[in-house]
Amino acid sequence: MADDYLVRIGKLIRDARQHRGWTQSQLAEALGTSQSAVNRIERGNQNISLEMIARIGEALDSEIVSLGYAGPMHLRVVGGRRLSGAIDVKTSKNACVALLCASLLNKGRTVLRRVARIEEVYRLLEVLGSIGVRTRWINDGVDLEIVPPADLDMAAIDADAAVRTRSIIMFFGPLLHRMDHFKLPYAGGCDLGTRTIEPHMIALRRFGLDIAATEGQYHAVVDRSVRPDRPIVLTERGDTVTENALLAAARHDGVTTIRNASSNYMVQDLCFFLEALGVKVEGIGTTTLTVHGVPTIDVDVDYSPSEDPVEAMSLLAAAVVTESELTVRRVPIEFLEIELAVLEEMGLDHDRTPEYVADNGRTRLVDLTVRPSKLEAPIDKIHPMPFPGLNIDNVPFFAAIAAVAQGKTLIHDWVYDNRAIYLTDLNRLGGRLQLLDPHRVLVEGPTRWRAAEMMCPPALRPAVVVLLAMMAAEGTSVLRNVYVINRGYEDLAERLNSIGAQIEIFRDI
Repeated sequence: MADDYLVRIGKLIRDARQHRGWTQSQLAEALGTSQSAVNRIERGNQNISLEMIARIGEALDSEIVSLGYAGPMHLRVVGGRRLSGAIDVKTSKNACVALLCASLLNKGRTVLRRVARIEEVYRLLEVLGSIGVRTRWINDGVDLEIVPPADLDMAAIDADAAVRTRSIIMFFGPLLHRMDHFKLPYAGGCDLGTRTIEPHMIALRRFGLDIAATEGQYHAVVDRSVRPDRPIVLTERGDTVTENALLAAARHDGVTTIRNASSNYMVQDLCFFLEALGVKVEGIGTTTLTVHGVPTIDVDVDYSPSEDPVEAMSLLAAAVVTESELTVRRVPIEFLEIELAVLEEMGLDHDRTPEYVADNGRTRLVDLTVRPSKLEAPIDKIHPMPFPGLNIDNVPFFAAIAAVAQGKTLIHDWVYDNRAIYLTDLNRLGGRLQLLDPHRVLVEGPTRWRAAEMMCPPALRPAVVVLLAMMAAEGTSVLRNVYVINRGYEDLAERLNSIGAQIEIFRDI
C-alpha cells in the first residue's frame, strides 16, 4: 500500500514537472537536490515528506499537496462545429527527436529553436538528463539548450523513459563514437506490430558496432578496427535507419556513402543540422548520401528545425472532415505535394500562397486555404511510398477523408502490421470501413458521423483520426487515455479550440 502511494505521488510530480516544461535536472536544481533523487521520487522509489511535497508543489506552481491521483488524460468533444480562421504548423516532431539524439555528437552547446513540447521529446529529455546531459528550456520555454558532459553515465539511464520511445534506437549512431561498450533498453513507442532493428544493425556493423539483444536490453560493443570500406546499402529505406547511419558517419574519420537512403523531411533536417556542425553531406534530398565525417565536433550551434508535414496533413484533414474553411500556415509543401495532388483529384477546393523559406533557410513553405468541397472517392487505391511518395504517416488521415467522400476507397497500409486495424475504430463513430486483411481497408462514404465514447487507439495517427471524426460528429463524444496523441502533438486540443473546435481536457478523479 505504501509503495502504491509513493508511485501515485511520483506520477503527479512527473506530470506537474512536464506541464511546467522542466527536466528532472531543472527540478533538482530548484530543490537543491540531485537529478537521481528526483528520478527516484518520480518512480515511487523514495520516501517523501509532506514538507518536500509542498516544496515541489511551490517550485512547479502545482497543487501536488492535494495528493489526489489524477489518472490518465481524456478528451470530451462537442462535435458538429465548423472550424475557421488560421493556424500555424508546429515544428516537426520527428526532426526534433532526431536532433536531440544528434546533439550527442557535439561536445559544444546546442540550441534548438521552437522545439515541439510533446511527450516523445519529454521522454528523450529524461533519458538525456539521466545520463548527464544538461538541458533547459530558454527564451520563455520556446527553445531548448543542450550541453553534454565530458563523459556520459550510461549506467544511470532512465529505463522507464527509454522504453516509452522508439527514438532511443537513434542513440546507437552517436554513442558508438563515445564509448567502446554500452547498454540501451529495448525501444518502445506506438503499437504498430513487430518492427525489428535488424536494418539498423546491418548498417551500424559497418562502423564496428555489434548489438546483442538479451534480457530487455541491447548490449552494444564497438570494434574500432572496423571501418566502412565501401558504400553502405540500407536494406530498408527507413527514416530512423537512415538517420542512425548518418549519425554514425558524421564522426567517422573519412567519407561514407549511404545508398537506398530515405530522403524524407526529418532526414533532410538532420542533414542540415549536421552541416551546421561542420559535417559535409552531399546528395540531400536524394537516396544516395555522401558524408564527409569529422572525428571531433566541438561547436556552439543554433538550429531551427522545420515544420511538420504530418501535423499539416492533420489540420488539413480536420478542415475536410468538418466541412470547414481553414487556412493552415507554414506548410512544408515539398512533403505534401502528392497528398494534395490526390486530394485535388478527389475534388478538394483549396489554394496556396507563393512559397517562402522556413527558419532553417532550406525548407519550402506555403500557406494553404481549404474550403468545403464535394469529394469523390479516388479511382486508384491510397497507399504510401517512401518520399517523394505519399507519406506513410499521412495514410490514416485518408481514412477519415475517404469516409466523407462519395464512393468506395481502398486504403493499403502495407508498412505496419496493425495500423490498418485501428482505422476500423471509425466504425464506432458511424463510419463504414471493412477490414479486408491486416493491411487493407475499404472505406465507403459519405458518412453520417455519430458521437461515441471510446478508448484511444494505441497508435498516434489513428488516434488523431478518431479525434477528427469526433469533431465532425453531432453530439458529445469522449476519447479516453490520449497519452499517445500527446506523444506527437503539442497542445492539440487547445489549438483546435482556437479555430472553433470545442474540446475539453479532463481526468478521472
